[in-house]
Amino acid sequence: MISAAHTSLTGRLNTLVIDGRTEAGRAELRPRGELVHGCAKVLDETLTALPDGVRRVELDMSAVVFMDTAGLQFLEVLDSYSRRRRIPVSATGWTGQPRRILELAGLDTTDPLRAAPHPAGPEPAPPAPSAVALERAEQLHLLRAEVEQLRQAIASRPVIDQARGILMAAHSCTSEEAWTILRTTSQLSNTKLRTIAAALTAGTESDGPPPPEEVRTALRTAVRICLN
Repeated sequence: MISAAHTSLTGRLNTLVIDGRTEAGRAELRPRGELVHGCAKVLDETLTALPDGVRRVELDMSAVVFMDTAGLQFLEVLDSYSRRRRIPVSATGWTGQPRRILELAGLDTTDPLRAAPHPAGPEPAPPAPSAVALERAEQLHLLRAEVEQLRQAIASRPVIDQARGILMAAHSCTSEEAWTILRTTSQLSNTKLRTIAAALTAGTESDGPPPPEEVRTALRTAVRICLN
């Protein structure tokens, strides 16, 4: 059994504890606590205490509950140990806030120490999208939707203004009342407001088609509701 503990500068005991065991040339380590100031030293002491016959080191990080930038030093110690001893080292099982820090740092959240495969080897499985990537994709989707809505609103403004003018002239109403009539007609007929406005504008032309019957019915009802 291997165990190392660290007392933080704030006086909290066991900010980081590393338990572990070695078997058949493999060291299994389980850090628990927080990767904060001093964690790299605790890890270095633990690795130094490993037997000479260790040919692989595996860390289960699932019990690490917090990590700041000192956690990156923790990973650097692991990587340096792996290169110096020329043995594979893995750190898996990241969860919660520490996993989020790895994502923000652009590291592999499955195992930040995993080396890229040899070019002649099999193609690696595509990594699962991170929470950061999903969040950015959702923000981009919402932004594109807002831009499209704005574009449609700008394109619709002239025909809507024309329709309001037609209603103001036909019913001797104000601009605000004409807008309310258009909106109510849209709701009653379950038709987009721009479509209502385009139908009214086209119907006033000499050879223009009259609005559809459902629009005309909704318009008459809207005028009665809004002006009476």
